[in-house]
Amino acid sequence: MNTLARWARAEWGAVYLTVRAALAERRLRAIPMTFGAVCLTALLQFVQNRSWGFQFVQNIGAVRAEDPLRLALLRTPLSLFVPALDLPVWGALVQLLVVFGIAEICLGWWRTLVIAYVATLAGTLYARAGIALGPHSLLGLPGTDAQVVDTGPSAAVVGLALFLGWRYRAYFTAGVVIGAMVIELLVKDNLAGKEHLAAIAAVLGLCTISARRHRRPGRDRAGSGSGLPPIQS
Repeated sequence: MNTLARWARAEWGAVYLTVRAALAERRLRAIPMTFGAVCLTALLQFVQNRSWGFQFVQNIGAVRAEDPLRLALLRTPLSLFVPALDLPVWGALVQLLVVFGIAEICLGWWRTLVIAYVATLAGTLYARAGIALGPHSLLGLPGTDAQVVDTGPSAAVVGLALFLGWRYRAYFTAGVVIGAMVIELLVKDNLAGKEHLAAIAAVLGLCTISARRHRRPGRDRAGSGSGLPPIQS
């Protein structure tokens, strides 16, 4: 048990302490963006389940690969907060509250939104490329997927979880996230599964860029500790 506790502290201790301190000091004021995202998602779910609101939500936040690229790009930011119609809304709300909340505290609200958008945009753009490649390609998709409504926070959640794992050196957790998405695709080879892998690839790119930006000369790194302070917003 002591070994397990030590491993848990090494893997998640820094994140836990950062989140606990922020919530203890500021409570919900520590996650205003996350709270707003949860409220927005709940509101969009309410509206899209009304006869008078369904088409409105589709017009402002539903993305399909068959849509003109400019229109898809305009809708992509809001599509992140439109719950998928075939999934329970509570799942999207829990994902937003937990993963976005942790990311907002540890990374800051604007970095959280940037990473979430990059992950979501990667999935949106991949869908177009996959359909162009066709179903006989390893990375391709059937043409019918062009009509699939692509909404929800799942790609953003996957991307944020991966970035947090890398940023706080929770490499096992990051590996589990990647492994889970690979297994998801093997079990159910669909648009969502491949978009999650596209999101992972995009966020790994962000991790590489961030690592290079913050890399110090070897002499400056010598003797430095392994702890990583939270990024300030």
